[in-house]
Amino acid sequence: MPILQTLFDALTHASTLFLMAAGLTLIFGVTRIVNFAHGGFFMLGAMLSAHMVAVWFPLLSGSAWGYALAMLCGGLAAGALGAVVEFLLLRRMYGVPDLYQLVATFGLTLVMHDAMRFAFGPEEVFAPRFPGLKGSLEVGAALFPMYSLLLIALGPLVWLGLHLLLTRSRFGVALRAATADRDMLAALGVNPKPLMLGAVVLGCALAGLAGALQLPREPAHLQMDVAIVVETFVVVVTGGLGSVSGAFFAAVLIGLVHTLGVSLFPQATLVLVFATMALVLMLRPQGLMGAAVAAPVREAAPVFVLKPLGQASWGMHALTAALWLGLAIAAFAGSDYWRSVLADALILLLLGLSLQWMMALGGLVSFGHAAFFALGAYGAALSHQWLQASLGTALIVGVFASGAVACVFAAVVVRASGVYAAMLSLALAQGLWAAATQWVAITGGDNGVIGLPWVTPESRGWFDAALLGLAAAAILALAWGSKSREGLALQASRDAPLR
Repeated sequence: MPILQTLFDALTHASTLFLMAAGLTLIFGVTRIVNFAHGGFFMLGAMLSAHMVAVWFPLLSGSAWGYALAMLCGGLAAGALGAVVEFLLLRRMYGVPDLYQLVATFGLTLVMHDAMRFAFGPEEVFAPRFPGLKGSLEVGAALFPMYSLLLIALGPLVWLGLHLLLTRSRFGVALRAATADRDMLAALGVNPKPLMLGAVVLGCALAGLAGALQLPREPAHLQMDVAIVVETFVVVVTGGLGSVSGAFFAAVLIGLVHTLGVSLFPQATLVLVFATMALVLMLRPQGLMGAAVAAPVREAAPVFVLKPLGQASWGMHALTAALWLGLAIAAFAGSDYWRSVLADALILLLLGLSLQWMMALGGLVSFGHAAFFALGAYGAALSHQWLQASLGTALIVGVFASGAVACVFAAVVVRASGVYAAMLSLALAQGLWAAATQWVAITGGDNGVIGLPWVTPESRGWFDAALLGLAAAAILALAWGSKSREGLALQASRDAPLR
């Protein structure tokens, strides 16, 4: 691919990423909420506009003004839905830890996805090309579509418009004041709630408009939200949370990496994007143009507490003993189905306890924790495949493999904090995911490593009983660890990092 053509495609993709990232940056800058549902507003703008020009009012597609009106309606609908979401959900999430915000907005993504499937159907919608911009501009041996030139020009125009809005208008000055110190703004007699509502509406409208602008280039479908929101988060975090200018330059950088990845390493494109973000955060933990990361005042996270044996009542002891005895009986005497459910539940319990140690005690939000779950599984499976290891040996190998990689990851992730650390953990996990899916000769790709003979019907009961013992030991270890010197130091660094 010629260099000029590559640069042109990169700028086209970067323009779409910037429209999305600008809206997400604006919402975060004012409300301090990381909106994981931002891709849903992108998809809403695309689906609504596509149905307007291709299904409901096809005459609109014959006129440039009609097509533009349909795109504008997509953006306005996304902004209107953003107002509803801000009033019903986001307003109740102000000031809570990042983890709860991310979980709540992720749940909103699922709700929006199902609602749009019900409203628009599961089929792709192909919209016609934009009237008047169907041709191409020939430069040497490269052909540049006219509509893509419009998208490239739109990115800097939106950047300029947002810059003027935030620096020259009364509304923009108030937004910046709310970003800097919302409590002081309220003390001066300015109600911050309308400002936050306006920021969410504008950010969601930009996302909807970005989705509508994609129609002449790709069909509207129900997977658009996930596909775009991952790269949008990468752009926002790379540029620096809250910085519109940082989002602009990061969009250009990620657009170049994405386009070069598609042309040179199509199977590793997403890995290259995340690797770029990880490299930026390792060198500059606050992103390209973000403010220096300050130690926030954190609320005390709930800590798992198990009362000492001398303080617990005999009734509680009896109830706990009866519960574990019942599970042990189920492990040996239950049907195959219930024994399988019990094993899955105990394995997930161990995974949850490991995340509890990091997040509840240490305050470390990780989006890549499942990678270590997979590393343990692959380490155990490959040790049997290569060395014919027994179950006990394989489990030890899996634990050491996961722990060794965790040591490397931790040295990188602890340089950041908050959302930056969470996204960095996701970037590293995505690299492992890509290696597992693409390194077919070792990992088996999508099929995985199969045919392991460790647990037979005769030994299934003992395996489930061992799982039960491990789960009980993990619970006691977490309860003891939370009261140990190391556990108390971990909680202190979570609650008062500067002190």
